[in-house]
Amino acid sequence: MRVGFPKDFLWGAATAAYQIEGAWNEDGRGASIWDTFSHTPGLVDNGETGDVACDHYHRFEEDVELMRRLGLGAYRFSVSWPRVLPEGAGEVNAAGLDFYKRLADALLEAGVKPFATLYHWDLPQRIEDAGGWPARETADRFAEYAVLLFDELGDRVEGWFTINEPICAGMLGYAEGAHAPGGKSLADGLAASHHLLLAHGKAVRAFRESSARGGIGIVLNLTDVVPARMTPEDVAAAERADARSNRWYLDPVFGKGYPEDLVERYGSEMPEILDGDMETIAEPIDIFGLNYYNGRRVRHDPDGGLLELSGDEIRLAGTELTEMGWGVWPEGLFRLLLRLKNEYGNPPLYVTENGVALPDEPDSGGRVEDPGRIDFLARHFLAARRAIDEGADLRGYFVWSLMDNFEWAYGYSKRFGIVRVDFETGKRTPRGSADWYSRVISENAVEF
Repeated sequence: MRVGFPKDFLWGAATAAYQIEGAWNEDGRGASIWDTFSHTPGLVDNGETGDVACDHYHRFEEDVELMRRLGLGAYRFSVSWPRVLPEGAGEVNAAGLDFYKRLADALLEAGVKPFATLYHWDLPQRIEDAGGWPARETADRFAEYAVLLFDELGDRVEGWFTINEPICAGMLGYAEGAHAPGGKSLADGLAASHHLLLAHGKAVRAFRESSARGGIGIVLNLTDVVPARMTPEDVAAAERADARSNRWYLDPVFGKGYPEDLVERYGSEMPEILDGDMETIAEPIDIFGLNYYNGRRVRHDPDGGLLELSGDEIRLAGTELTEMGWGVWPEGLFRLLLRLKNEYGNPPLYVTENGVALPDEPDSGGRVEDPGRIDFLARHFLAARRAIDEGADLRGYFVWSLMDNFEWAYGYSKRFGIVRVDFETGKRTPRGSADWYSRVISENAVEF
């Protein structure tokens, strides 16, 4: 079976600054919360850090050439806030800004459209010291940072994304302690989440006043949530989980406000919301980025507290859990794309991340044939095509990730790349999935 895609469908790959760049203290870059977090013993597996990562800062030309050979139509990267503004505000680091200009120029020369994410979790440590995302002022500092990038890179970047996965930056970072800066306060997590969304809205407004080309939007990671059983208790628990994971971020961005049922449940933990906040958050966007990895089957947990996180991974029959412990569930991607069409006005969509971490078994030459990743991506591409057939305005797909990288608190133990990285030498070796993806791109079709 051969499944084709629309003529102008955009095929790409994605990365994030702290996960690949390295050069953590070079050329004037300031410290980020992830530098502090990863340098704190016991917070990252094996004591690993992003100090060197893939050394993309020094090897970006090699990586762009790799993208050109693969035939990528687009590359989604993130800008490191402390690399361009070491203090988070004030004096600009010309060397850091020049790096992103050279990267964008190299991409354009290679025929690869640059898509830039303004914030992929590496908050300048100086901003954290001043209160971080739980402080309202951080949204203002972010808007100032956004203006700088619109002015300096606006003639090069094809598409802009403001915030990547505010649930992770807000809740994992400030409420659950799993990500930088490692806070464990629900009130801080909710305040951080609100200010991340507020920062998004302020950046969108700044974009409208700039001369930057292209469109702008936000990236949310959404989870397909279903009840474990069709009992009233499980159905209600699934609705709460959906509100927490999905609607808490979707609804405000699309002008629906925060889910009232969850606002009531959070009660006194809710942050202060000032007049005009929700209107700012709901500033109309041009594009929407969906990160999708898994689905959850949720059951009522009377001891689960306000977050009620209990649930099992949904997965296709005959598939194993991935290295991240997630189920393979392409049906969830189809369902979420249709949900965005039916419930949120069918915005112009990109799948901005989708991929899988699998065991790494290179041969003597460092080659990995990678049938599991090929199967995973093919199933999800087919789900995306089905959603297009049902009317979803899906315009492109960014595979996560271009290359193996620093996987946050997991260090280097989880490999998502279609390109394998030897972290001792930095050598890049395309996996079988990279060759397969290159054929998909060139033919604009998937064969099963």
